[in-house]
Amino acid sequence: MTSVRPASAPASGGSRRRKPAARPATRRRLGRDWRLAALFLAPTAVLVGALVLVPIGWAVVTSTTERHGQHSVFVGLANYLALTDDEQFHTGVVNSFVFTAYAEVFKVVLGLSAALLLHHRRRGRAVLAGLLLLPWVVPTVVTAFSWRSLLDPIFGSVNLLLTESGIGPLLVDAHLVDSWPAGWLSEPSLAMPSVIMVNVWKGVPFFTVAFLAGLKAIPADLYEAATVDGASAWRRFVHVTLPGLRHVITVTVTLSSIWTFNNFDLIWLLTQGGPGDATAPYVLVAYSKAILQLQYGAGAAVTLVMLPVIGVLVYVLVRLLRRDADSTPTRPAGPVRRALPWAAAVVVTGALAWASPHIMWKSALLLGVVLLVVAAVGRVLSALQSWGRRRTSALVSGLASGLALAALLVFVLAPLYWIVVTAFKSDGQIVLHEHDLWPTPWTMQQFTDLFTTKPFGRWYLNTVLVSVASTVVALVCAALAGYALARLRFRGAQGFTVTVLVTYVMPGALLFIPLYQLLIGARLTDSLWSLVVTYPTFTLPFATWLLAGYFASIPIELEEAALVDGCTRLQAFGRVVLPLAKPGLLAVALFTLTNAWNEFLFAFVFITKDEYKTLPVGMQSMITGDVVPQGQLAAASLLVSIPVVIMYAFGQRFLTEGLTAGAVKG
Repeated sequence: MTSVRPASAPASGGSRRRKPAARPATRRRLGRDWRLAALFLAPTAVLVGALVLVPIGWAVVTSTTERHGQHSVFVGLANYLALTDDEQFHTGVVNSFVFTAYAEVFKVVLGLSAALLLHHRRRGRAVLAGLLLLPWVVPTVVTAFSWRSLLDPIFGSVNLLLTESGIGPLLVDAHLVDSWPAGWLSEPSLAMPSVIMVNVWKGVPFFTVAFLAGLKAIPADLYEAATVDGASAWRRFVHVTLPGLRHVITVTVTLSSIWTFNNFDLIWLLTQGGPGDATAPYVLVAYSKAILQLQYGAGAAVTLVMLPVIGVLVYVLVRLLRRDADSTPTRPAGPVRRALPWAAAVVVTGALAWASPHIMWKSALLLGVVLLVVAAVGRVLSALQSWGRRRTSALVSGLASGLALAALLVFVLAPLYWIVVTAFKSDGQIVLHEHDLWPTPWTMQQFTDLFTTKPFGRWYLNTVLVSVASTVVALVCAALAGYALARLRFRGAQGFTVTVLVTYVMPGALLFIPLYQLLIGARLTDSLWSLVVTYPTFTLPFATWLLAGYFASIPIELEEAALVDGCTRLQAFGRVVLPLAKPGLLAVALFTLTNAWNEFLFAFVFITKDEYKTLPVGMQSMITGDVVPQGQLAAASLLVSIPVVIMYAFGQRFLTEGLTAGAVKG
């Protein structure tokens, strides 16, 4: 035994000496925690790679092919070259640009106005903010149905109210509409402005919440100093408020522009791109070519040729978010850099004037009237203050803000109120316009007919199953990946974070064609698994990004104390970090659940059988040609919206806490 030990000791000792030498070299190359990071990031990396990166690569390959019978033939750049003479594609690109530009302008104006009104209000601000958030919360299918019914030229309440009030004929005299009653969604000159208005209605809450958070972050000392220097309310707004909100406005507009430019569901549900191609965006052109005509290569080319536009927006967003996370001071912008936004505004305005002159002058008129009213009120308030009548000035200011807030609430809540009352009307009351504002008598007929004549219960169950399953997948994977990005040290962490952010803002328009092809190959179309598998494409990246920010906000000393007490990193993650991250986890669960609950494009493309449809697609299928069962759709909209509203009402505190921490650190 003594002769064996000396012989084996050097070998054992040698191996012990070589391992410490190899281990630091690996750690220097890959990072201290690379093994655990690889374990935590693997599920997210696999899903993001398989569901986003691989489909985009497959779309590039598909765009170089053309379908001939059952086979695909390589055609090189022929599909891209064909787009140069494709009038439908040209119209779709122009429509997407016009739709996005006007919608963003009005969302900024109305969102900033609502945020200023709420910011200066002391009582009832939380309740009013919750009411203004409702359009953002309700599913898109509910938004589209409510406005489609309200804008109906024959049965819609908008034309009826404008006729009885005498405003309708005045709109004709002012050349704002061509004839009366107006066909808001059926006339080419009115369809695009109407669709823009509905998108603004749904998007204003997002801007209001973002701007309200930005206003709270502006130091009050700046306003006090400006007041002492004699600055008027307008000068304080221009020189204090706008500079303080510049970063928030830029990030919000960039993110919203990506969503709006790639919008499909709202436009499809309102007009299906009509009349003619008056409202058809480029995404609908891609859908028509790939899904309806089965020309996958041509459809993929339509989406990919727009990739540079989206890439520019994504690049701007990533730069802004990285600059926000960087604590080092930035250099003052030079004259050229300061002039770039003004030059871009001039270019966009000129393009809009060329693409949609009939919308341009109407929008300018509307914005001009609003600005004149605001300027007049501001001039009156300044005059009263200069005369020393502060009480009168405060009274006029309160009255003006109250009227503005009331008008905004009517605009926001009227469609939702219409849904509620219509759901409890009989068919006779709906057709004859009896008791439009208050059903007499109230009846449950629409709910009964909905469940007896339509497979609504099955659609509801499908939506619950898909939403819960995709939320669980996103939550588990995002918790692991978010913790790795926030806490573990490994090579490539920043690159992985940027990749996650890029995949989050990557629109579904770029993915639905290759995903549809992959699902056909895997024989998963017309099944709930097709939705469970693909929904993480838009839920997982956001969940990972938000949780990474929330985990970073948890004091690291608590975790280090658990490690000192003998816990492993996994035990510290499960016993210390996860319990403290409950608000962030609940916020992520709420967002992913509602996004899956409301999703339309993937479910519309991947599912055709009634027994597998989800609520948004099922409700859309209830409309047959010009036959719109308004009562049943109103009842369905109410049943679809109630769970989401309840979840947001009870989870508002966790949502605010989770988003605040995630936004600050992420």
